[in-house]
Amino acid sequence: MKFSTQVKPISYLKSHAADIVKTISENREPMVITQNGEAKLVVMDVRSYEEQEETLALLKILALGHREIEQGQFRSATEVLATLDGEDAQ
Repeated sequence: MKFSTQVKPISYLKSHAADIVKTISENREPMVITQNGEAKLVVMDVRSYEEQEETLALLKILALGHREIEQGQFRSATEVLATLDGEDAQ
């Protein structure tokens, strides 16, 4: 996706809101809105936003897990499986 094809001034947003909603909902590409030549907003459909938030949440979980591994805060798979089997693996 190229943002350069989806850059519009705020005046366009004001006068074409219904068209923008239809276009963004159909093609699921965000639109950058500028004010005085400077990027100010990104307008996107709800489905894309939700998917982006879910992806971000998963990336945060992965980063947290990676950090815990680097700090030695983990158990081996053998220990976990033994615990699940009801054995005392410690």
